[in-house]
Amino acid sequence: MMENPRGTLPEQSFYEQVGGEDTFRRLVHRFYQGVAQDPLLRPMYPEEDLGPAEERLVLFLMQYWGGPRTYSDLRGHPRLRMRHTPFAVDQAAHDAWLRHMRDAVDELELAPEHEKELWDYLTYAAAAMVNRPG
Repeated sequence: MMENPRGTLPEQSFYEQVGGEDTFRRLVHRFYQGVAQDPLLRPMYPEEDLGPAEERLVLFLMQYWGGPRTYSDLRGHPRLRMRHTPFAVDQAAHDAWLRHMRDAVDELELAPEHEKELWDYLTYAAAAMVNRPG
């Protein structure tokens, strides 16, 4: 374990800076409230209850941003593109996903620099999941 030089604080992860698990649970729960009502996205979630999908996304985002590695412990490498291959993710699905995520991010009321960093990642990730033209 590395020690910090005298008089300095250890650098906090983004996960810690934005409030840890509670923040990510709030984000993802709000997102899935939108998905549950969305006629384009809801059919992409075959489980009757969105709870398992919500938990997977919470665990993934917490790990990605420096929190516990529970996602990898349970599911292995994220392999996001591969996991999304069975679903037709076109521009309309991309836009709907980001619309619900935007609502969820806004409700967090993060500091502007944190909001920008999170949103930049989410827009990048959404674009990377597109696997169909249109």
